[in-house]
Amino acid sequence: MWKFLLICTLVVAARAEVGEEEDVLVLKKSNFDEALQTHPNILVEFYAPWCGHCKALGPEFAKAAGVLKAEGSAVRLGKVDATEETELAQEYGVRGYPTIKYFKGGEKASPKEYSAGRQADDIVAWLKKRTGPAVVTLTTVSEAEALIADNEVAVIGFFKDADSTGAKDYEKAAETTDDIPFAVTSDDAIFSKFEVSKDGVVLFKKFDEGRNTFDGELTKENLLAFVKTNQLPLVIEFTEQTAPKIFGGEIKSHILMFLPKTASDFQDKMDQFKKAAEGFKGQILYIFIDSDVDDNQRILEFFGLKKEECPAIRLITLEDEMTKYKPQSDAITSEAIISFCKQFIDGKLKPHLMSQDIPEDWDKNPVKILVGKNFEEIAFNPSKNVFVEFYAPWCGHCKQLTPIWEKLGEKFVDSADIIVAKMDSTANEIDSVKVHSFPTLKFFPAGEDRTVIDYNGERTLEGFTKFLESGGKDGGAPAGDDDDDEDLDPEDLDGVDEGQGTDSDGENERRRVPPQPFQQVTITTVTS
Repeated sequence: MWKFLLICTLVVAARAEVGEEEDVLVLKKSNFDEALQTHPNILVEFYAPWCGHCKALGPEFAKAAGVLKAEGSAVRLGKVDATEETELAQEYGVRGYPTIKYFKGGEKASPKEYSAGRQADDIVAWLKKRTGPAVVTLTTVSEAEALIADNEVAVIGFFKDADSTGAKDYEKAAETTDDIPFAVTSDDAIFSKFEVSKDGVVLFKKFDEGRNTFDGELTKENLLAFVKTNQLPLVIEFTEQTAPKIFGGEIKSHILMFLPKTASDFQDKMDQFKKAAEGFKGQILYIFIDSDVDDNQRILEFFGLKKEECPAIRLITLEDEMTKYKPQSDAITSEAIISFCKQFIDGKLKPHLMSQDIPEDWDKNPVKILVGKNFEEIAFNPSKNVFVEFYAPWCGHCKQLTPIWEKLGEKFVDSADIIVAKMDSTANEIDSVKVHSFPTLKFFPAGEDRTVIDYNGERTLEGFTKFLESGGKDGGAPAGDDDDDEDLDPEDLDGVDEGQGTDSDGENERRRVPPQPFQQVTITTVTS
């Protein structure tokens, strides 16, 4: 009897190990399986206590957990301190913080990556779409009003016949949309309340026009395009919470207005910006960035701006290659912004390439300093073999490479045809060379054909020397040796995810994109 009671006590104690903080389950490797057995559907945040973005997410995550718990939902939210539970973090491929994964049906093998925004409403809406029907049926006016009141954006399909082709396509569109609730109704009172006289779709939102009515052929593709175009405000402020919506959306052309909220003419400039946005819905995303916010200073740096140079307008495309554009005029009026965007749409703008001024002592030291204004002349000098490090001042791996690179410069300082150089790629851009991670090392051999060779060998003095002495032919390394490079990804502008390491200044290193396999030496030819 005592043995039986002891076993029961131990079982109860084991189950009690899954504690809670603000309605969020505190998960560890020791209780992870138990938690999934008790709560088969859990959204788990892998975090680091020192991560600023995790701290910003914390209150919203807890709020979402409280909402779901109060509603009696079977879905729970949990968190894992990945700096303590390293084995668990490694098991689920955690490379940056916060990482959020959804475990469904108690299955551990292949959790789904969370893909929506980082506000409580976004989290709740995403989870409800994952666990409930894609489309909720509304039977009363109060149900419809509650749906609209409880959500920043909601879509209602008005269909008298639920089996009609339009209704079926509407349901298919809802199934592929994670972050917005979809509902359907055939109730006459709801039709009347919202002044809908025939079958159709209406998007309700708590900003701008308040509602948008779909106009066109009811197909899944058309409905998705309609929702994507209207679900965001005409002008969206850049914050940690909105960043996933900005970078994860379909629109890859973004115009940014850098302006301090404290400016005396803030509202006037915002009105001008919003007025210009009206004609480019679905084509260009209009984004406002408060230039006084400390967390936004990296973005200003990326565009070559300083706080004292704001207000300012810039445009960027986030395709395979990020391309920036700068208006000729500094005027922030709707007319000037509309003209700028029309020129972009028509393909009449030239990319804006940043460059520092050429330092007076650029060639005084063994490692030569390149900037945008002297890069072509030096790197593509047909009589020189030029080895260039493209770096970022804040990059920890670049700082680690510095003493080796300086020794390399000293080793070849008296060479008649070899130049060792470096360029700050956060302040200088070259049309013929695209940099995607730091540090990037490229070799420009002598000759008229403008050949560029990517170096992927060992980052040692011996490896670099062997590479140079072989004319760029002997310097490969097995795939995977660049695993520690710091990737330059469009989303790096938002600072949403922080990597696991820190550089010598304590700044968080960013690792967003898993390293891709690479060949030992990649050769390309750059045309003039």
